Amino acid sequence: MSATIGLKTFSTAGSVDLLASVGNTPLLELTTLSRLTGCKLLAKAEYSNPSGSIKDRVAKSLILDAEERGLIKPGGTIIEATGGSTGISLALLGASRGYKTLLTMPDITAKEKIQMMKTMGAEVRVLPTASMDDKQNNFFHVAQRLAKETPNAYCPNQFDNLANMRAHYEGTAPEIWEQVGGQIDGFVSSAGTSGTIAGMSTFLKEKNPDVKVWVIDPAEIASTAMFINNDRTSGTVEDGYEMLPVVKGSSIAEGVAALARVTSNLREAIIDKGVTGTNQEIVDMAYFLLRHDGIFVGPSSALNVLGA
Repeated sequence: MSATIGLKTFSTAGSVDLLASVGNTPLLELTTLSRLTGCKLLAKAEYSNPSGSIKDRVAKSLILDAEERGLIKPGGTIIEATGGSTGISLALLGASRGYKTLLTMPDITAKEKIQMMKTMGAEVRVLPTASMDDKQNNFFHVAQRLAKETPNAYCPNQFDNLANMRAHYEGTAPEIWEQVGGQIDGFVSSAGTSGTIAGMSTFLKEKNPDVKVWVIDPAEIASTAMFINNDRTSGTVEDGYEMLPVVKGSSIAEGVAALARVTSNLREAIIDKGVTGTNQEIVDMAYFLLRHDGIFVGPSSALNVLGA
């Protein structure tokens, strides 16, 4: 099979569609930190995915799950609440399947992420930051409502859809296990929807119950870490949802504990302990990785490395 671009003809034998290019990312050793700590620290290079984010795995899983269950038809619209990265991934991968994308988000979302979503072709609704019991303005509730009002639309609900954690249980975790030959002592990750840490922890604990799993939060919010360290209880319910404990601060790591409630994915996670890192420590780690190892990451990735 071949394709003609301009005046040149290229063979497409062995080519794959965009969704098939997601995953199978390299595992990098953080050489400087490994030397300083005396531990072998490894990081999954998820920036190798099409949109440059681990959320491509989630978007792929959500889209394929919806197609398999007949929840979205050709030419349909994906409507989702997002803190940014999942929205970018849904817009990009959704377009490759012929879907339109409408994304809702709170007004604390970085303008660069909003612009990226628009560039990917998504319609964007930026809403006032609101609590879960504000059904008129909360970005999660607005996405749910728009999906009901829009013909041939589907809201994946990445927060409670277990296709999210399955992306990591069936993809990310087995990849890492194979790459390290089963030699892994611990895993650390921040949590937004908690899909990554749920899928990873479930797989790793099944393989070896002695593997330790930590969740790291920005110290300024510390929601998920506090929940885990408090025997997974919060005692607070809002609009029928169990809420995460909240420290009245703000973090530069967008999307971490974005919904501030206990998601269905978080309930599946097997986490040993919660730890924290400050905004300044996140910035310092991001620059450390760039200057010493040539690795350029954003705040949430720097937070993950800080936890390790």
